[in-house]
Amino acid sequence: MRWCRFDDSRLGIVDGAFVADVTAALDVLPAYRYPLPAHDVLIANLPAVAARVRAMLPGAPRRPLPSVTLLSPVANPGKLIAAPVNYQKHLDEVKSDSEIHAGNPKHTITIQSAGLFLKATSSLVGPGQGVSVRKPERRTDHEVELAVVIGREASHVPRHEALACVAGYCIGLDITIRGSEDRSFRKSVDTYSVLGPWLVDTDEVPDPGSLDLQITVNGELRQKSNTRCLILGVPALIELASSFYTLYPGDVIFTGTPEGVGPIEPGDLVEARIEAIGAMQVRVRDADATPLAALSGAAADARP
Repeated sequence: MRWCRFDDSRLGIVDGAFVADVTAALDVLPAYRYPLPAHDVLIANLPAVAARVRAMLPGAPRRPLPSVTLLSPVANPGKLIAAPVNYQKHLDEVKSDSEIHAGNPKHTITIQSAGLFLKATSSLVGPGQGVSVRKPERRTDHEVELAVVIGREASHVPRHEALACVAGYCIGLDITIRGSEDRSFRKSVDTYSVLGPWLVDTDEVPDPGSLDLQITVNGELRQKSNTRCLILGVPALIELASSFYTLYPGDVIFTGTPEGVGPIEPGDLVEARIEAIGAMQVRVRDADATPLAALSGAAADARP
């Protein structure tokens, strides 16, 4: 199934060019009181919700995808984990382009020595909400990435067991302000973590290590690669992350971006695609502009 969250946090299942509204299935979620859990309760209870969804799906009301505003399919991740320079050609690009590395001596560090970094959960949005450029006087870049959503609590996970911890996959945009500051600071701006257009179950993505991905800006192809080019693949990233901290349901791992990163400006239309997941369009706007409503064709189904 392809899970989406739309409009006023309604739950949907993507069915071709339509969204089936299955919000009533959330009734099976446990009730919580303060202190609230530090994980996403939908992802933690996804099997129970899925059973309810299957029963109600045939009669669920449907709406055309272009008529809804797609939010992040994960509402309350405990952590947004990101992998720096995880494609060799991107690492080469960073080393050779002063506008990207901004004189930061850390630009020569590999992912094996740099490790992972965290992004603020407050930076998370869905494709229908768009990206708001916070520092227009500085270069702001797009980075398309495969995003992995963790499905269960996991710590010290060996590589060969890692994929069993995954709930599903999304497209991720890791938007970044170029500069000498720490990565997590420059990449944690509001709206600079875009997740969507929906969460695809693992049974639809049997091999996350062999997926074509690309991004265009105003129709111009900027990045195109395949996840087989990752330096550390999904299992290795889960092994590394879980060796330092416990992973919880709803935690998101942005796996890294290939070469071709480039600037975006207010008014741009960004389209990202990943094989077996789909496509999403994201508008870029000024920081003081009104957040965007749903785009026409914002989440066109792109099954391979």
